[in-house]
Amino acid sequence: MKLASDQIAAVVLAGGFGTRVKHLLGNLPKPMAPVAGRPFLEWIVRYLAAQNIRRVILSTGHRAEIVEAHFKTQPVPKAMVSCVPEVQPLGTAGGFLNAIRNAAPQPPAWLVLNGDSLALASLGEMTATLEHPGISGAVLGVRLADASRYGAISQNAAGDLDKFDEKRPGARLINAGVYLFKAEAIRQFPQRLPLSFEMDVFPALIAAGARLKVCAAEAPFLDIGTPESLPLAEKFIRDARAWFAD
Repeated sequence: MKLASDQIAAVVLAGGFGTRVKHLLGNLPKPMAPVAGRPFLEWIVRYLAAQNIRRVILSTGHRAEIVEAHFKTQPVPKAMVSCVPEVQPLGTAGGFLNAIRNAAPQPPAWLVLNGDSLALASLGEMTATLEHPGISGAVLGVRLADASRYGAISQNAAGDLDKFDEKRPGARLINAGVYLFKAEAIRQFPQRLPLSFEMDVFPALIAAGARLKVCAAEAPFLDIGTPESLPLAEKFIRDARAWFAD
């Protein structure tokens, strides 16, 4: 399957409560944290547009109306953005399935990202990986000198995802929360709710024999989910303006 980036649609998971940074954001949902003059979530959409992924669905939850109002009144050039709210917590994979259920047309592949983190890596390797008939999906891994805050990726000799490891210190390849799935792989997701990618979907796919390629990158990475990391976002974005569509 020849796959061009503009054939891919993206879902950004932007429904979390942001408990650890709520005292810094007041009424705003965490992905709408103001960074360099725009909500952090908008920078993610602009990153996707720069990667030639123009169709973006935002899976919203806490204060969903704030997210929807922003993108209605301040649309992002070169991006077609829509919002699908969760009416109850569905888990990461459950929120994704809820977001794409009524999407039309259905694309040949779906990209999934978190709304509170960003890895500045080219998505070209992930896209190319899905052109191989035996590959069902791809997972982005980012090498960090200190992986203590994040789950790490374990892969087999062929470079396929084996499992996600527990958090522990040291230099490791972390799970960046960026996944690319062929459409047919999504039909193999477990049929239950709530549904987690890491705890439910990936173990089920691997047990069924699906191959999920790990694409490793040396890339700047930021997660805004803690009081210590959120203040770093301003410099992170300003130092990386070339990665975002104008």
